Amino acid sequence: MGCCSAIAGMPQSKRRYAILGTGALGGFYGARLQQSGLEVHYLLHRDYDHVRQHGLVVESVDGDVILPEVQAHARVATMPPCDVVVVALKTTQNHLLPQWLPSVLKPDGVVLVLQNGLGVEPYVAEIVGADRVMGGLCFICSNKVGPGHIRHLDYKKIALGDYGPNYAARGITERLKAIAQDFEQAGIPIDQTEDLLWARWKKLIWNIPFNGLSVVLNASTSEMIGDPHARQLAIALMQEVIAVAAAYGRVLDDHYIQQNIDHTEQMKPYRTSMKIDYDEQRPLELEAIFKQPITAAQAKQVPVPLIHMLYQQLQFLDQRNQGS
Repeated sequence: MGCCSAIAGMPQSKRRYAILGTGALGGFYGARLQQSGLEVHYLLHRDYDHVRQHGLVVESVDGDVILPEVQAHARVATMPPCDVVVVALKTTQNHLLPQWLPSVLKPDGVVLVLQNGLGVEPYVAEIVGADRVMGGLCFICSNKVGPGHIRHLDYKKIALGDYGPNYAARGITERLKAIAQDFEQAGIPIDQTEDLLWARWKKLIWNIPFNGLSVVLNASTSEMIGDPHARQLAIALMQEVIAVAAAYGRVLDDHYIQQNIDHTEQMKPYRTSMKIDYDEQRPLELEAIFKQPITAAQAKQVPVPLIHMLYQQLQFLDQRNQGS
């Protein structure tokens, strides 16, 4: 399985974590890991001075986490080598990883990519090697509402898998079990998956329709799921995702469509991460969430007209929003 023995055998309290991207995801998960007793180092940009002085605050439905002191860094050069480097950046910032990862990752460490979409692990594998990469899909409603201030609204589970070259299924490795234990001891439920590519397609069943439509329709999750026309469009998009996944041998039946509809109905009204990026005039994560799945569909000659149309609409809106 090629797992990292140094990580697998290390006591939970001794594993050192780095959080690259201390936003809605990285701030929440990093704070929970630190609260559980782990050593955590945070890379920050605009929030660095504030967090250095005041720490991190996570308002949460599960109970607030207030950390007056955190190990904050403005540059990776000041961060110590870490056992687990958590990439919680937007995928639009992944061009920075070739500069950052080599210095912050221990020789026997692992990069845990907590990002949406396809193609993110292969990109990181080109930098650090395929045997040093894991992936995670976060099922969480969390927003950054101010400097060093995260608001956690709902959910928090991570589907965690070990990466094999070209997304070959790796099974449940000892390394996976060890890192899952760290998160679970921090109060984060973990689904350990034997097949990371299967988990990525499963997450795209939600991400493609609801992230994309939230921008095009200018709507929250509750508005989309509460409207019969938007709901039917979301279901049709989900069916296209499932068809592409099946072409790659990853079977996801219609049960997962209903599951995603049910979860979205139960979700507290939520502005998706892509809608927040659009509203704040940040670049949208179109490459990983849309372009890569469309390219995968084309390679297998699977028609995805609705996904392709949504992608083109988002490209137009994103370019206009960026002023280009």
